[in-house]
Amino acid sequence: MGKVTGFLEIDRQVHKYQPASDRIRHFREFTLPMSEKEVEKQAARCMDCGIPYCHGPTGCPVHNQIPDWNDLVYNGDWDTAIRNLHSTNNFPEWTGRICPAPCEEACTLNLEDIPVAIKTIEHAIADRAWETGHMRPYPAEHKTGKKVAVIGSGPAGMAAAQQLGRAGHEVHVYERESRPGGLMRYGIPDFKIEKHHVDRRVSQMEGEGVTFFCGVNVGIDKSVEELLAAYDAVLYCGGSENPRPAGIPGSELIGVHDAMPYLVQQNRRVAGEDIQSSAWPSEAILAGGKHVVVVGGGDTASDCVGTAFRQGAVRVTQLDIRPQPPEKEDKLAVWPYWATKMRTSSSQAEGAEREFQVATLEFVGEDGVLTGVKCAAVDEARKPIAGTEFLIRADLAFIAIGFSGPIEGGIMRELSDKVTTVLDRRRSTNIEANDRDYRTSLDRFFAAGDVRRGQSLVVWAIREGRQAAHSIDTFLMGSSVLPR
Repeated sequence: MGKVTGFLEIDRQVHKYQPASDRIRHFREFTLPMSEKEVEKQAARCMDCGIPYCHGPTGCPVHNQIPDWNDLVYNGDWDTAIRNLHSTNNFPEWTGRICPAPCEEACTLNLEDIPVAIKTIEHAIADRAWETGHMRPYPAEHKTGKKVAVIGSGPAGMAAAQQLGRAGHEVHVYERESRPGGLMRYGIPDFKIEKHHVDRRVSQMEGEGVTFFCGVNVGIDKSVEELLAAYDAVLYCGGSENPRPAGIPGSELIGVHDAMPYLVQQNRRVAGEDIQSSAWPSEAILAGGKHVVVVGGGDTASDCVGTAFRQGAVRVTQLDIRPQPPEKEDKLAVWPYWATKMRTSSSQAEGAEREFQVATLEFVGEDGVLTGVKCAAVDEARKPIAGTEFLIRADLAFIAIGFSGPIEGGIMRELSDKVTTVLDRRRSTNIEANDRDYRTSLDRFFAAGDVRRGQSLVVWAIREGRQAAHSIDTFLMGSSVLPR
């Protein structure tokens, strides 16, 4: 906890943003950092609540010891705070930027709508640690002689690789793209997290002995059988990138795209890379001067909104089939769990028009080119209501309704008769492995992250990567000193 009476004396403050009119002119991060003294004051608000739901399973998937590092920051011991934070989270500068902060929803002070600014404090701890030189390689003192291959370098693969490397194993990470990071690098826009935050973690891990092999598409360039023959264990962290089929007539029109190729393409532009790759072939997609419609109400849809504004879209409309949520939740019914309530992302706040309880009936076009989106209001069962149809002008439309599992073909084709898959309640086909040992039905082959649990948060991917590393270390050595 922080100061005993801090929550009574100090108002909640979080990072401020650059004005929307300024930030839509660039793709850089736009949060305005708080001073150390201001952050320490916010940490002082952490109260002696008895049961800290913030770091339990309802609040933080990686079980960050939030009251502990709040108290350390309040007392000015930032160095111990980052050591504490790293004991549960390999990449706090990532989660401090892009996690939706279920910990704050679970905070006891959220019963009064004034939770501790946990995400802001985590962000500040991690950034200060980089500035003060705390973030350096921590190589293992002794090598085990065991070799582990990790397929995929997203948050799950990176977290697992770092843990296994620090346990003394020789770790090789195979990444399909030209640079490590997975969708942390290529899927999440730079205005949410700039990619030097990924690059310096890669450099740290290389200093710890982890080797990255980029441009290697396992299942095409190298088979799983080859990896199993060369390594003592293989961990698959390929992510969940296959777009969920929308089944909307007119999806073949020029101007209609799935969301992820659009986001990947813009991230490549920002990085100075070729916008096309073997995994994301597409013509140039640009929203400048266009009327844009985004189908979907989640984070990926919001990222499309923010990207379109920065490219110069004239108008951006976001369609959500769900009813508009209430402005305020019933605390006694849902706390400490994540509540359904009206939320406005920074991208939506930049000028998006939002339509709720609307079904996308058809993409309309002329001569094979998109000109509009036909919609209708829906009832409680999400069925279109006759007579409520309307048309929205659209030169560009993005479908962002989620993902149904790992990309078909390649490694999944090779694994089709070797590894058991499972269809979950979200209609996602995932690799079957439990969350205790992360083993699949194929001997010495493990799976973690979105490829196992379905599309989820970065913080869940980090947790699964860490737990899978513990399981693999135990499998190889008989026991493990790695935290689970």
